[in-house]
This record gives sequence, C-alpha cells and structure tokens, in this order.
Amino acid sequence: MSEKKLSANEGIKTRSNYLRGTIADALNDLSTGSMSEDDQQLLKFHGTYQQDDRDLRANRRKHRLDKAYSFMIRIRVPGGVATPEQWLATDYLATTYANSTIKLTTRQAFQFHGIIKSNLKRTIAEINQAAMDTIAACGDVNRNVMCNPNPYLSSVHAEVLKAAQDISAHLTPQTRAYHEIWLDGEKVESSEEEVEPIYGKTYLPRKFKITIAVPPSNDVDIFANCLSFIAIAENGKVIGYNVAVGGGMGSTHGNEATYPRLADVIGFCTAEQVVDVAEKVVLVQRDFGDRTDRKHSRFKYTVDDYGPEWILAKLNEYLGYELQPVRPYEFVDNGDRFGWVEDETGNFHYTMFVEGGRVLDTATYPMRTGLREIAKIHQGDFRLTANQNLMIANISPANRPEIEKLLEQYGIKDSHVKSALRLSSIACVALPTCSLALAEAERYLPEVVTELEDVIEEAGLRHDSITIRMTGCPNGCGRPFISEIGFVGRGPDRYNVYLGGGHAGQRLSKLYRQDFPAADIKALLSPILNHYAKDRHEGERFGDFVIRAGYVAATVQGKDFHANIKSEALASV
Repeated sequence: MSEKKLSANEGIKTRSNYLRGTIADALNDLSTGSMSEDDQQLLKFHGTYQQDDRDLRANRRKHRLDKAYSFMIRIRVPGGVATPEQWLATDYLATTYANSTIKLTTRQAFQFHGIIKSNLKRTIAEINQAAMDTIAACGDVNRNVMCNPNPYLSSVHAEVLKAAQDISAHLTPQTRAYHEIWLDGEKVESSEEEVEPIYGKTYLPRKFKITIAVPPSNDVDIFANCLSFIAIAENGKVIGYNVAVGGGMGSTHGNEATYPRLADVIGFCTAEQVVDVAEKVVLVQRDFGDRTDRKHSRFKYTVDDYGPEWILAKLNEYLGYELQPVRPYEFVDNGDRFGWVEDETGNFHYTMFVEGGRVLDTATYPMRTGLREIAKIHQGDFRLTANQNLMIANISPANRPEIEKLLEQYGIKDSHVKSALRLSSIACVALPTCSLALAEAERYLPEVVTELEDVIEEAGLRHDSITIRMTGCPNGCGRPFISEIGFVGRGPDRYNVYLGGGHAGQRLSKLYRQDFPAADIKALLSPILNHYAKDRHEGERFGDFVIRAGYVAATVQGKDFHANIKSEALASV
C-alpha cells in the first residue's frame, strides 16, 4: 500500500528555503495589497497573517474592487512581561501603522490589526528596535510561551518567567530568513545548506503551544495546551515541574475526528531539566506528528494515537533519563485577581480589566491614553494575563500614589468594578478581520453578558465568578471548550452552546445546544442560572452544578465532545 500524501503545507515549507519563499520580492510589489497563497503560509512563521475587512467585502465586491487587504502582526512576549519602554513603543506603533488599538491576546501577546502591506516591513523592524520580535508568533513552530503572572510570590514568578523565556529562546527558529527579510540582515552566501537544529527543514506538523502555571492558579489553562509545566514550589522556590502533554482546543464543525482534548500529566522534571524536556517533547511531535492531514496534525492527536504511556516512554528515550513520578498539586481557579495586591517584597501590583483584551480610547474611557501616561512614569513592568487583562506590576510604595492618581484621572481605577461574570469573560477577535470566523465574538460577547447580567443581578449572582467565553469559529482561540459557559460560532448570529467546563480549566464542557440563535441566548440560560442560584450546594461552581443537575454530562476526554446528552426532562426547569 502506498504512503499517504503529505499535506500541501509540507511542500510549501520544503520549497521555502527555510521560510524565505518569495516574501522579500513580494513586499516590494505594491501593485496589490496581498501576497501569494504560499507566501501567506510562510508569513505566519514571521508573525503576521494576511487579512481583509469583512465588513467591507460585499460593498467592494459590488463595485468590483479588490478586498480591503491588511495584515495582523503578533508580537511575542514570553511570559507576558513587557517593560514600560516596550509598552510605549507598542502604543506608538498602534497609532503609526495599525488601527490605533492594541489587542491583548489569550496567549499573553500583543497584536496589531489593519497594517497595510507597504508598512509591514517597517512595522516589524521597529518592533525589533524595541527589543521585541514577531518570529514564531505564528506558524508550525512553538508559539509564545506563557506563564502565570503570579502577583504574590515575586521569587517564584521570577523563576517561572525565566523558564518561559529560556524555553522560548531555545525553541526560536534559527533561520536567517527573518533578519534578511525584515531587518535587512546580510545574506550569507555559503555552499553549505542552512540548518534548523531543532525543527529541521519542514518544522513541525502544526503549531505548538507551551505554558507554565503556578498552583493554585491555572490562569494559563495548562490542560488546553500541547505542553505545560506545573511549577512545584517549596519554601518559596521552584524545585521542578510536573509535565502535561496533549492538550488542545481546536475542532472542525461536522468532523467528529476533530475535538478538543485535555492534557495528560505524565511526570515530573527538575527545574534544571525544563528546557531539555521542552525540546525533547517538541522533537517527539516533529518526528511522529501527522504530516498528511493538517486537521489531525496537532500534538493532541499524536498523544491520542500513540497513548500517553508511549509518549512518556519515547520522551524518556529522547531525554536519556526518566521523568520522575508526578508531584501533588491543586488548581482552584483560572481567573485574574483584580485591583491592588502586595507581594512579599512590599511591591504592589494593580490588575485591570480589559474587555476583550482591546486597549483603545473611547469618548468616555481614554484607557489607552491613561496607560501611555502610566508607562511614562512606571518603573516596574507590565504583565499581560492569559485572560486578556493587564497587570501594572512591581510598583514601588513610593511610586504608588502617582500611579493611583493616573488610574483615577483616566477612569482605570474602576475598570474591574463589574459583575464577576463579565470579569470572567474571554472573546477572540473574530469578525471583521479573522478569515476563519463564522460569527461575531469580541464585538458581541459584551452584549450577551449585559443581557445575562439582568438575570444574575436578580438571582443574586453578581459576585459569583462563572467563566464565559465566545469564539467566532471552532478553532478555540479563546478556549471556550473548557469554560463553564461557551459559545462557538456556527454561522451569522448562531452558536453552538456548551456548558459544564471546570471552573479551574480542568474539565471539558459539553454541547448543550447546536446552531442556536444568538437572540435566544438569554432565554436559554436564564432558567439554568436561576436554578443554580436556588439549588446549588455550598461552594458549588456553575460548571459542576449543570452536571449534577443533569443538563449535561461530564466529558472525560475530547472524543465524546460532539455528543449532546442533555437531559430533555430538565429543559423547562
């Protein structure tokens, strides 16, 4: 029997000369605002996606105009920590080249939208001048490495941040293409073929995501990522990490061979081994991941196909030593701690709510201007959270009064004076820029929350955190499949509705309604929220309640995620 044909992207990577393609020449062709299909795939490795404004498509088509092409650029921020100088540079670039907004992503990165082709090179060059980069922010490589922004134990945070940064640096592609194309680096002529020491010529089968969490907070959603490290601390110092493999959120409507999956915790490594373990897990995926079907090429399917035990054995083989047994740990939640917090050194941290992760100025809320003014005097750092919020971190006692004055002046002081439901919300970008979006997310979830706030206020649930997330498609960028309430775009104004995810991100949700009209969401969820308020047990989370009450059944692992097993008997409760 003949071997299966490799996916088209494998050929693109093979022919690309280590991610060069024809990008450099295409950037100089300003007769069009777009790039070739092959170069669009390669651009992802450099941290940018070609997009167009879908709000304008119909009108432009009517007038026989090309699509309104632009580019999204994603800036890697390993561990989510940026300096005030980097914040100011990002703010400047947002105005100069993008659409005057900064998107804080669910992976602790900065994102720009609306950059036209003629400005693409200079934007990426100026990002690098600010000691940041975009390489490997997208593409079939390891993406931005995330870590818990822990505001309590600065010593532990320093250790996990360094681990995140070390892993990120070690797994960054070594191709000279990035410097040649975007930074006018010297093109080295050599008879020897270029070598990509970790990834090889065709890189990984698909994207790869790594996180580090510090219990009891699972704010980076370790079970939703390809590889995660759970920090085990003793006496204020990280002694090592539990290793979790095979998580992932993406699926495809109508394709039951695709599904979200929770990671398996397979062992423990010392702090000194963490970079080595990360590399060897990536090598296992490089060598055994499916390169024939991109819908089956994420690491979660490799883990499912071979089994966690086989993955552990192969990892130990690649390492040349064995992982130790899993150490005890416990996660309590995956939300952010808003407002002021003091750590053990006496420094302060202020976490603000950023709805949808969109940093912008409005007529009534000049948030972006306020953060710019704070960055001018701030002597600590800024930390992007995995929930799309922002922490102004490491504020000295002497500097706090001035920061507080600016927070009040620009209305940021009360950013988190919201319902717990709104504070627990996440939305992906979706329309109008994401080409994959089937429905709204960032622009619509705030309306849904507003409608549901009427219900929770009356039910006495204003201060009860219920994770609620919305994505415009089933790729799961906002991790909706582990939220207690999840909406996944099915079509214009229609969503699949999921219930029962774990409050700490430890359990998948279950399909409750398929292809459901957006206009009826409030009517659908109101009876369930009222039921929860009336009959919940002491300390019982909403996701646990809907399972106990029979609305949905607990999902053990991703393969049964498609099944809708809601109890019809409770439909009218």
